Formats: sequence, structure tokens, C-alpha cells
Amino acid sequence: MSENSRPSGFPEYGPHQVNPEWPPPPAHAPAAAEPAGPAPTAPAHRRSRGPAKLLVAVAIVAAAVGGTTAYGVQELTGGSSTGVTASSAAETDVVPASLKGTVAGVAKSVSPSIVEVKAASSSGSATGSGVIVTEDGEVVTNNHVVAGASRIQVRTHDGKTYDARVVGTDSSKDLALIKLEDASGLKAATLGDSDGVQVGDQVVAIGSPEGLTGTVTSGIVSALDRDVTVSTDESQGQQRGGGWPFEFGGRQFNGDTGGSTTTYKAIQTDASLNPGNSGGALIDMNGNIIGINSAMYAPSGAESSTAGSVGLGFAIPVNTLKADLPDLRAGAGS
Repeated sequence: MSENSRPSGFPEYGPHQVNPEWPPPPAHAPAAAEPAGPAPTAPAHRRSRGPAKLLVAVAIVAAAVGGTTAYGVQELTGGSSTGVTASSAAETDVVPASLKGTVAGVAKSVSPSIVEVKAASSSGSATGSGVIVTEDGEVVTNNHVVAGASRIQVRTHDGKTYDARVVGTDSSKDLALIKLEDASGLKAATLGDSDGVQVGDQVVAIGSPEGLTGTVTSGIVSALDRDVTVSTDESQGQQRGGGWPFEFGGRQFNGDTGGSTTTYKAIQTDASLNPGNSGGALIDMNGNIIGINSAMYAPSGAESSTAGSVGLGFAIPVNTLKADLPDLRAGAGS
């Protein structure tokens, strides 16, 4: 604060005025008492306790707010700053400090953990996405991506291709765990906490729509706890527009779901999802996975005005995945 500036609400005093609320000095200065002996010396650690604590506190705050002050204050106080919206449940900052709160930062940090999944069966082939959960090649995807597959190939962010096998499946939650053969040193994704996700949170989706590996889109969380019904019939396959059939709000999308279905609570997002995004990641702005993309409305494309994503996508909450992982690893459904 400059010498000429003064906080509002404070009284102004002239050069020889004093605050009237201060007590006046005594009429006569008290005589100094003769010390009875040498004054005791306070221990050094007692004299420095206050400044030491202050320095530690300042160091902590400086480390927290350095570089991106507004975001650091948000994290320390639990508030929010304009233009930066992140899931409050995230406990790990995957994104570098210099790129916090940006789509570019999320894409750079998480893309190496997202893969393309190609599954071949007697009825044809399908392309989806997956999320690496261990360095030695465990990958989570949707059950409908690999159901009935006789061969699975996975391509990682660096262009390497691996054969993979199914470890476990759960058709009731549309989840599957596959294992890459002879893989090591992969970058595992950080699984967040979907219970803390809020409507309006900014999110990023990464996957392989139409085989375009590593495609990044962004949007917000549009709604929570949406009842999404999908088919558990392996013969249904990809239908209208290449999308996986599902039901929502009493209506069917992308074709008939058949007689065997399952319903789960989903995160709704307007981040652009297209066929091939199934099994990919929905990510918060700290780089934590908050959902596995599973269903999206895919127009037929007969008219150019209806082609492409219309901002109606759904993801399986990551907490559902985390609860299911032990059973998947134990070979459930396979």
C-alpha cells in the first residue's frame, strides 16, 4: 500500500495528531528500577518459535500459490476461481502446475494412458477405446467393445500394437478388463473420485472415435445419476450410425437394445463423443479419470445437418469401476 493510500473507514490524522482512542502517556515517566541481578536469558528456541512458525507458513503458502496464484488460493480455501472448474473430489494433480485448468494440460498428461482397442469376431470387427490402469498392461474398457471377440489388439499412444486377452467382464455394468501381452513401463491413469463430481464441472474426453486415435474433446458435466439402459446381448453389435444401442428416458437410441438389458447410473456430458469413444476416459481438470465413456447418441448421418455428435453422452462413474476391479481381476464373467 502506498504512503498516500489509506483503507476506507479509517480516520485521517494530521502530522501532529494522534488517535483519540489511544491512552495518553503518563505525566511523569516512571523511574527505572534497579535490577536485582543479571536478567535471565531466554532460551534461543523460545525466542525463535514465532518467526519459525511464520516462515514455515509462508513457505507452504508460497509453494501452493506460486505460478498460478488464483488456482492455488482456490485449492487452499476450497473456493473456485473464474475459468477454472475442477472436480472437488480429486486428490491427485496429474496436470503440471504450468498447465493447470487447461484442456491442453489434461490432454498432454493423460493421453499416454488412453489406448485404441480393436476387437474382431465372427460377425465383424469393432473399434473402441480403453484406459490403462497398471504399468504392465491392464486396460479397462466397455464390455460391449470386446464381448464375443476372438482377437483383441490394442494400440498405445506411442503407436505400439499389442495383442490382448480378456481377464474379466461385467455385462451388468458394461465393464471389461483386458491384459496386454508382454507390456511393461506403460503410464497408468489416475482414478479419481466420481462422488465429488458436480454438474457444471469442466471435463475432457479422450478416445478413438471412428479409429482416430487420441482424439480430445471437452465440455461439462451436464447431469448426474442418469438411468442408462444398455444391451447385454453380445449379438447386438454396433448398429445405427456405428453406435452402441442404449435407452434413456423411455426412448431407444442407435437401434434396438433387444430383450436382455442392464441399467446403471451414469454421468451425462456434452463433451463430444462418437462411435469409438466407448471405453475411453472422461477426465476432470486435474487429470483424474472420473468416468468410462460408454454410450452416446450417434445420428445416422443421412443428412449433413444431423451428422456428428449432438452433445448427448454418458459415462460409467469411476467409483463403479473401482468397486468392480477386484472381481474383474478375478476373472468374473470370462
